Amino acid sequence: MGLNSRVHPERLVGRSPESLRPSEAAALAGKWIALEIYTPERAPLRRIEAFGHSVEECIRRLTERGLDPTRYEFTLFTAPY
Repeated sequence: MGLNSRVHPERLVGRSPESLRPSEAAALAGKWIALEIYTPERAPLRRIEAFGHSVEECIRRLTERGLDPTRYEFTLFTAPY
């Protein structure tokens, strides 16, 4: 499922994957997300910092925002059900 007109992609960046509504989570299903690598100082909140159709797209988006991609892990987001 692709991002639909009711889901605004820019509003998903900065949100915790656990906080997404079902329609938002479904819209991200099958896309790659970038999450900051876990550290005790950042626990428990981890936020989506980029997403895209590939890891390369996530890296490009992080770099455009001035973020260091080596500080992020990339995960294929799965459907919430």
